[in-house]
Amino acid sequence: MRIYFETYGCALNKGDTYSMMTLLKGRNHEIVNSEEQADVLVINTCAVRMETEEKMKKRILELSKTGKKLVVAGCLAGAEPGLVMSLAPQSSLIGPQSIGDVVKAVESRERIVSLHGELPSVLPSVFEGLISVIPIADGCAGSCNFCITKLARKELRSYPPRMIVETARKAIEKGAKEIELTGQDTAAYGLDLGRDIRLADLVGEVSSLEGDFMVRVGMMTPELAMRQLDDLLDAWDNPKVYKFFHLPVQSGNDQVLRAMNRKYTLDEFREIVREIRKRFPLVNITTDIIVGHPGEDENAFEDTLNLMKELRFERIHIAMYSLRPNTRSAMMTQVPGPIKKERLKRAVTLYEELSREIHREYVGRKMKVLVLENGKDNTKIGRTLNYIPVIVKDADLGKWYEAEITDSSFFDLRGSIV
Repeated sequence: MRIYFETYGCALNKGDTYSMMTLLKGRNHEIVNSEEQADVLVINTCAVRMETEEKMKKRILELSKTGKKLVVAGCLAGAEPGLVMSLAPQSSLIGPQSIGDVVKAVESRERIVSLHGELPSVLPSVFEGLISVIPIADGCAGSCNFCITKLARKELRSYPPRMIVETARKAIEKGAKEIELTGQDTAAYGLDLGRDIRLADLVGEVSSLEGDFMVRVGMMTPELAMRQLDDLLDAWDNPKVYKFFHLPVQSGNDQVLRAMNRKYTLDEFREIVREIRKRFPLVNITTDIIVGHPGEDENAFEDTLNLMKELRFERIHIAMYSLRPNTRSAMMTQVPGPIKKERLKRAVTLYEELSREIHREYVGRKMKVLVLENGKDNTKIGRTLNYIPVIVKDADLGKWYEAEITDSSFFDLRGSIV
């Protein structure tokens, strides 16, 4: 059959889609680029925020009206299956921890509902462009009070290291120049395997493969990164590993962190950042911040702004707290909507100011850049060794260049090939 995929949400969702595509291609099904071409429609959903859920609901309704077989996969299917069933009663449901059942859902004449199954037997052999996204684990070891994803991905399940390394090796042989190791919390990798292998060991094995490529590691929680920081720093010392760490701090106030059920203090987070920057002075530390979580008063919000100024993160994903059903944070006293919106505006304004300052410091430098993607107006997008995007012209995909940084914005750098 001809199958069309739509994917929303995080890099792990994207990796799950590639795994489902790989399974279906192994059964001789064809992946097509539009719903008009398809016999079966698969939407891999996200449920992390309320506005995202509204977008998913609208799209599920639209796809259900096509009259074609519909499979709803991903976190909305896993966290709120009753909602999905009410929107599209004839659709099959595949939770994010049962994506291996996508073949059954596509091929069966009956409606399939599978919310928790086995890990898929394969990792993605499908990738787009030069970037191969490889899930290393599903689920996490935490229990954040604001998180609905925990309801969809209930338990931590790490993929075997040999499976991951072999998938990366095959991707490199097919031309991948970036191996993105992703998970809900990459620092949790291996905790469930009952053996002495952790994220640092896995990164070491992947980065030791032959070939011209770089390894990028996805988000890790501070509390688990802290437990293995020395080993992680040793693994990141490999020249094939981007000097990039995604460590979500979420708030600059310890009381709010406790309300969120985060398992670290601000002093511990500061120490992690200090140690990373001491080892890698030109490092990219990216973080996430939630504005307006229950328990955040004006002083707590000011603490968050002050932390942004103090630690000067390379990139910040700022989101206004979104009440999610069946989570502990939803049962707490809420910050009024207008206050949340006003704080979000102030936080984003500060972030843009800080980011422009940080990026201006790169102007005039010569930096090594790996060109990975096509940009707008015949430009290309490269990445520095600390994973900052650089817009260049007259460059070929998949090649390294030395670029002189000529200009900057809050989002990226502009360079000319030397």
